[in-house]
Amino acid sequence: MFLLFEEDGAFKAGTILADNDSSLQVETSHGKRVKLKSNHVLMRFREPSPAELLSRAEAGAEELDTAFLWEVCGDDEFAFDEFATEYHGHTPNAVESASILLRLHSAPIYFHRKGRGRFRKAPAEILQAALAGLEKKRQQAESIERMRAELVEGRMPTELAGMLPQLLYRPDRNRVETKAFEAACVDAGLSAPRLLLKCGALASSYDFHYNRFLFEYFEDGTAFPTFDPPHDPADLPLAKVAAFSIDDATTTEIDDAFSVTPREGGGWRIGIHIAAPALGFARGSALDAIARRRLSTVYMPGNKITMLPDAAVEAFTLAAGRDCPAVSLYLDLTAALAVVGQESRVERVPIVANLRHHDIEPLFNEQVLHEHSDGPDFQWKRELTLLWDLATVLEAGRGKAEDNRNQVDFNFYVDWQTHTTDGPGYVTISQRRRGSPLDKLVAELMILANSTWGKLLDDAGIPGLYRVQSGGKVRMTTAAGPHDGLGVDCYAWSSSPLRRYVDMVNQWQIISVLRDEPPAFAPKSADLMAALRDFEITYAAYADFQRQMERYWCLRWLRQQPGIAVDGKVLRDNLVRLDSIPLMVKVPSLPVLLSGTRVRLTIENSDLLDVDIHARYAETLAEPDPAEAADSALEGS
Repeated sequence: MFLLFEEDGAFKAGTILADNDSSLQVETSHGKRVKLKSNHVLMRFREPSPAELLSRAEAGAEELDTAFLWEVCGDDEFAFDEFATEYHGHTPNAVESASILLRLHSAPIYFHRKGRGRFRKAPAEILQAALAGLEKKRQQAESIERMRAELVEGRMPTELAGMLPQLLYRPDRNRVETKAFEAACVDAGLSAPRLLLKCGALASSYDFHYNRFLFEYFEDGTAFPTFDPPHDPADLPLAKVAAFSIDDATTTEIDDAFSVTPREGGGWRIGIHIAAPALGFARGSALDAIARRRLSTVYMPGNKITMLPDAAVEAFTLAAGRDCPAVSLYLDLTAALAVVGQESRVERVPIVANLRHHDIEPLFNEQVLHEHSDGPDFQWKRELTLLWDLATVLEAGRGKAEDNRNQVDFNFYVDWQTHTTDGPGYVTISQRRRGSPLDKLVAELMILANSTWGKLLDDAGIPGLYRVQSGGKVRMTTAAGPHDGLGVDCYAWSSSPLRRYVDMVNQWQIISVLRDEPPAFAPKSADLMAALRDFEITYAAYADFQRQMERYWCLRWLRQQPGIAVDGKVLRDNLVRLDSIPLMVKVPSLPVLLSGTRVRLTIENSDLLDVDIHARYAETLAEPDPAEAADSALEGS
């Protein structure tokens, strides 16, 4: 005697070895012996053999029409063997009964299980909903397969064209488009951005990095919403000065300018003039909302995203040939450069020149100043020399003189009209030694303005946003505190209001003190603290993005010169800092060398999507002296 039973959700057949009424000893068709409870038995039969029964029943079940079975069965609960008798019109044999059982069991949306071997037909409305769901899944599966095939072949499905950022940076794995895209990546053996590059949906590796930043911080794009034009404070008094700015060639948001005016009886009146967009719109305005959301201008090689719209920048940037609204700090100096008085004013300042580094530095540099060389004469030589002398006095007064003349800044220029094999953009990287006379001049006067106005706010009991350093850690706070690194009692960023929201906030507060008006932010303002927190997080993210893009363009620079050998200095272990560009590279093949050793490397390959580079050690150029080795080790730590 044979039997059919259910175990662990599967149907099995076997031979009865012993029948003890409540339990049985059974040998399955695979030769395994099991103990089985009697109520687990679905059917007993004498023929065919257990293995043949299951084989023939599975074939018979495939021939049965599930929809027809649902139509002909009653609405009440039923046993499979009873239904088999009704369906066949005679007492069914073992194969016929088992075929009915297997078909009923395999169609759960048509027949709901009510126990071992017992079923009930699904209500019509539930069945229709289930069938609609199955059809939807079938269509989705077809769509997934079609999109996957197109992607693998290098074609971009139309359904995916409008959702590239989501696919790349925040995939929703419940969507069929994402399922198709990820399946295509697996089949093609490519990462998401590489597959999109292959399909032509991603124009270049630059777009991948830039668009990821926009997706995270400018999800609505970089276009500005509508806003009212900034107010023109035409009633300001006109300063009797001739001011000039000092910036690099690409600067359009000119925040600061200087003036040098002889005083009656001798000495000088030095003016530090800061652009005053805070006069053009108030807190709570549409322009404020724009600046509050962006918090800072975003800088990167070849591009920038300004904090303020062009109309606002153009209205307040300190452009030559205009009388510009400004907050000015004046210092009255003796002929010996002793400060005998100071004054802050809100006014219009005539800007007569916008000096650029590349024009002035060949004429005004360390050689001219330190080696007592007369050098070539030029229009602003006397004013710049006086300001540099003042900067030297101010630096010494802070007790924080720094010798950073050996450090180098790198300037990136991207020609977007030139195309390379890596996409639009040909990059040029130039070097500029840090700590030049122009650098010191601007830095010291900005430190003076920021510390002076920070103290102005503190003395007036008006909150501001300060940068405080103690124990080597820099943090921002709404209360004045010393900045140990700069050697000043307090330091409030106020000199870049066109580019940083913190400076804009402080400028509102400074103007309120100078005009004896209620401040934009009252003491203990929750909005002021929120602006501080948001600015710190966002400013750090922007700076990190700038560093990433500088590294990216360094790789582009190397790829523009295939086969180039580059020189660098070992910082520590296998980390080398290149000379010609601001890039540090790990070199696995580097032998054990002292920090500061100069080496030559060859570039084997680079990856613009991962922003990674593989370099190989070529030769040692020079051993370091002990002092240089110590400095390099410290720099690389």
